[in-house]
This record gives sequence, C-alpha cells and structure tokens, in this order.
Amino acid sequence: MTPGETPGGTPGAAAEEPRAGRRARRTAVTSPRTAAARRPRYPATREIDEQTGLGEVYMRSLLRTQFRLALFVCTVLACVVGGLPLLFLLIPELREVELLGVPLPWAVLAGLIYPAFVLGAWLYVRQAERNERHFAELVERR
Repeated sequence: MTPGETPGGTPGAAAEEPRAGRRARRTAVTSPRTAAARRPRYPATREIDEQTGLGEVYMRSLLRTQFRLALFVCTVLACVVGGLPLLFLLIPELREVELLGVPLPWAVLAGLIYPAFVLGAWLYVRQAERNERHFAELVERR
C-alpha cells in the first residue's frame, strides 16, 4: 500500500486533506450559557472587612489557632515553673546543692527560669507569625 492509498486500493481517496491553497472550514462552538450572569467573585479580605458570615469564619479560625498556641506555650511554662517546687520536694538532695554559693532552688528561680520564659516567648512569636502567614496565604488564594 502506498501513501495516500485506501485499504480498497484507490489512491488519494483515504483522507481528504486540504490542499495547500484550500483551508478546512472551522466551526465555532459556544456554550448557550455564555450570556448568563456570573456571580462576582469577592476577595476574602473583603469578606473580612465587611464582617460577613464567611469573614467571621475566617477570623474565628485564626483566633482559635492563635489561642491554642498561646494556651500550649503557657501550659508548658506553667508545668516547668510549677514542676520545680515538686522536683525539689521529691528530691530533697537538690535543696542542699549550692551553685556559686547560692542554694540551687534560689538560683533556678532567680536566674535560670528567665531564659526559659524568653525562649517560650520567642517560640510563641515565631509560631504566631507563621500562623498569620498561613492565614494570609489562605485568604489570598481564595
């Protein structure tokens, strides 16, 4: 079989390809709903600014996330601070240890607890900013 020949053997009748001078006629296909009114798309920031129901859902989700984070950090710090007296109560030998001439419980409460607070605050701010970035990306994506 040669190119352009049909299985029956007639040359040139296989595919009616347009010749160099002639082009195939195109047909435009359109949807009958192209003239339908489209619902305007409002950005999520507008929903928040106008305090709509959806905007309230967005803000509640951010506030809930930030509240959970604050509760977690405060719980960890409270356990550390509240656990120190329990530690010194359960292990009385630690009460007798001195650090640079100062009893260990006083040294921990007077100086070593503050770095834990600073670290907790730093972690809280870092995570809160990350939550806000995720929230901003969510609002912009919509």
